[in-house]
Amino acid sequence: MTAYSKAHWVIGSLFGLSLAMPVMAQTAPSSGTSRQDRALAAGYKAMFTCSAVFNAGKTSDQIGLDELSNIYPDFATGFAATGEAEIDATTKTVSVRFGTDMPPRISAWREHFGCTALPQGADISAVKHLPRVKLKSSKRNMDDVSWPMGDRLPNTPLPNGVDKKALDSVIDTAFSGGFNGETTSVLVMQNGRIIGETYREGWNKDTSQRTWSVAKSIGASLIGAAVEKDYINVSDQAGLSAWSRPGDPRGDITIENLLHMASGLHSDPEPGKGGNRTDQVYFGGGLMAQQATRNPLEAPVGTRWKYANNDTMLAMRALREAMDNDRRYHAFPFKALLHKIGMFNTVPEMDWGGDFILSSQVWTTARDLGRLGQLYLDDGVWAYDGKPKRILPEGWANYVATPAPTQPPNRLGEAASEAGRGYGAQFWRYENYTGVPNDTYAALGNRGQFLIIVPSRNAVIIRRGYDWRGNYFDGPKFTAEVLKTLE
Repeated sequence: MTAYSKAHWVIGSLFGLSLAMPVMAQTAPSSGTSRQDRALAAGYKAMFTCSAVFNAGKTSDQIGLDELSNIYPDFATGFAATGEAEIDATTKTVSVRFGTDMPPRISAWREHFGCTALPQGADISAVKHLPRVKLKSSKRNMDDVSWPMGDRLPNTPLPNGVDKKALDSVIDTAFSGGFNGETTSVLVMQNGRIIGETYREGWNKDTSQRTWSVAKSIGASLIGAAVEKDYINVSDQAGLSAWSRPGDPRGDITIENLLHMASGLHSDPEPGKGGNRTDQVYFGGGLMAQQATRNPLEAPVGTRWKYANNDTMLAMRALREAMDNDRRYHAFPFKALLHKIGMFNTVPEMDWGGDFILSSQVWTTARDLGRLGQLYLDDGVWAYDGKPKRILPEGWANYVATPAPTQPPNRLGEAASEAGRGYGAQFWRYENYTGVPNDTYAALGNRGQFLIIVPSRNAVIIRRGYDWRGNYFDGPKFTAEVLKTLE
């Protein structure tokens, strides 16, 4: 059990839970952890708890088991040395103490934007300075609207070509661990219709979960929507103000370079944080505009593939600066994409400076991801809510699925003839997997998040989970087994 197992909930009744007033924890320094280690661990606990409570309505037990278990090993000691997560249902904030002489780490929720980590050292008064947005469109009663714009499913038999019994068996295997991992949701669509859908006990179609890096593909979709509206062009230089000094070679980086993970920027995290980690932005309270723009070039622009959260965040920063209107920018994801296609359960989170963190921090449902997949199958045209309207540029679906000029190391040379994952523009490509067509592309995220698009079969496959190291879900094998049961 994690340190969160002792957490107390604050104030009244929240989501049907009976909550008790806690005794304020005064965390003393712990041997083996620095103050900054504790501050970062407290930020993690506050951020993940806030999103799980106010985006997804999860209980304390669910949060402990799902969001705060199997944490990065370098956070384990820090977690034990921090205070308890204190949830205030009135202010919609979560606070976690990490020392006796500093304000707690605070994460605050707002409608549409979800939770934001306040800067380290900020107290609750900083919440009033966070960005907010007012939207004319609000979530309708989705059960009264036909799929895929709404949630009402057709009461007609499935096509004869679908082996529903076999499909259900494959889905059951996923939930029983037959493809590895811990599955929470599966949604299978073909020809615009849901033909398979199952959730973990206690979950339903409205239960949201963090996307992790599936958010990158949502970010690419927003870039596509911006291209359609002529706000930007992918061949343009990113034009970031942080790189505007004459002679700065980073000024040559284009939006397309960022989409292809080919910026050439150094992106290794701080020592001891191996892998592709951007902790200071995600829950450390750091500003994306400061953290992601500070890295130097370490390879010629456009010549090397390197998976980097920063490249995705910088592409979105380029859109913000190009629009030069924060009120319009903050409403853009909803007005240009999400609410237009019925993704009312999708919450893109941001830093306290107003930059969307679309490399990871989006909460959404399986059905909302299914809607996004359907948009790509229809080449960016949404025809399910009155008059058909183009959301993404013509050919954008092909663009994101086309192999980028630079590729992951395992797709180079003779290795490219073996089964593996190539890269397009913020989407992965499934290449040479048995039973999986080579036109398959996917949005993939940590801990087992899959949005798989198979154009040649007019199919979308969603799988959500809470996987961990050494027990990852086998997405290609699952895809192949699902496709066997379709028409």
